[in-house]
Amino acid sequence: MKYIRLISRLIVGIVFIFSGFVKAVDPLGSAYKFADYFTAFKLGFLEFLALPLGIFLSAFELILGLTLILGYRRKAIFQILMWFMSFFTLLTFILALFNPVTDCGCFGDALILTNWQTFFKNVVLMVFVLILYFGRNSDYNSGLPVREWMVVGSLFLFTSLFSFWNYRHLPLIDFRSFDVGTVIRAEMEIPDGVPVDEYETKLIYRNQETGKTSSFSMEDYPKDTLQWEFVDSESKLVKRGYEPPIHDFAIMDPYGFDLVDEILSDGGYSLVMVSHNLAAADQEALSHALEWSQLEIFASDFSFYAVTSSSSAEVESISEELGLAYEFMAGDEIMLKTIVRSNPGFMLVKNGIILGKWAYRDFPLLEQLDPHWSELIGNASAPLDEEAQMLKDAGAYEEFSFDMVEFDHFIPELLLNEGARKRENGVSLAFIMTLMMVVLLSAYISPVKA
Repeated sequence: MKYIRLISRLIVGIVFIFSGFVKAVDPLGSAYKFADYFTAFKLGFLEFLALPLGIFLSAFELILGLTLILGYRRKAIFQILMWFMSFFTLLTFILALFNPVTDCGCFGDALILTNWQTFFKNVVLMVFVLILYFGRNSDYNSGLPVREWMVVGSLFLFTSLFSFWNYRHLPLIDFRSFDVGTVIRAEMEIPDGVPVDEYETKLIYRNQETGKTSSFSMEDYPKDTLQWEFVDSESKLVKRGYEPPIHDFAIMDPYGFDLVDEILSDGGYSLVMVSHNLAAADQEALSHALEWSQLEIFASDFSFYAVTSSSSAEVESISEELGLAYEFMAGDEIMLKTIVRSNPGFMLVKNGIILGKWAYRDFPLLEQLDPHWSELIGNASAPLDEEAQMLKDAGAYEEFSFDMVEFDHFIPELLLNEGARKRENGVSLAFIMTLMMVVLLSAYISPVKA
């Protein structure tokens, strides 16, 4: 029985460590999932807690997994584990029955399970949890409680800092479809021979004698048009087919035209600024993006796109308030949240390949790449402000270009800047991970007595 309890500890501990880690890597993803839960259960007033809860849950799960494997405070940890798993097993059963959200988000975007798969996963885990819970009085440790709780507290702090670091920048590991290096068009294609969505269609007819309506299949609908009058048709998805990794990528201009094909076919550089919610976006970053939008006028191989899911009234209000001269395109909110975990965030695309992604905190100003850029913009555009406004009013502003520079001039500097940022972030991350390792080593230097 001792070895069964040990195996149970290891299995549950590893699952919790994995679950906590993938959430800590992408705290905004966890926050979005909490927001979905609040909306589904009519608790929208709690949405302000989504991010803190996302960070807390990731740290809690990771530490719970580590303490299980280390064997700390087993009796207390087994009781906490039992309460935790009982709650989430019941919750996932409700999700599986009523499907208020499409997936529980228990493994973030690293491993997406259906609600029923999640429930059965929890049922299997509960078997191991019950073994630990009912054996809690015989499986105990006699370590120093103060030292153990200090280690647990330190690990919780460092894990929270790690999660907050990922929130401030971009996820250390990008589990989503828009990762750097992705060929977007290839991820949108549906291969030949894969299953497709299957629908069941019902035809609704009204009996002209009785006035009652009846539904029929496509095979046995009434042919007597004198007695039966067609009313409507209903289609229901009965079996979901293959869904490509990127299936909802659409960027609409103000006239309703989809610009995705234009972006993916462009042999130049396309910088896409994404803001799913302009009101919540960093206002200074939106203002700084103005310089990048102006580069489109001067560089023949560069295009700038600002995309949001905010309403046109909100776009107009914020653009007027901040003096934003660039135009906003429309995109789906979920898609924009998926592309980049920052508000706003930036994605650089060439030939349909994602070359880089940045949180607004890490994206440089043009003058940081070239100190003379602001002067160049000012000197070249100042005498033409009136003419540019006239062209814009006439609808010809998109054709107004000087083609003075090539964006390739800035790319090396941009990538070097990105490399420096990654090194700085790497140092910060290494510091946090080192502290975690020190705490773990301290636990093994003075091992717990079983």
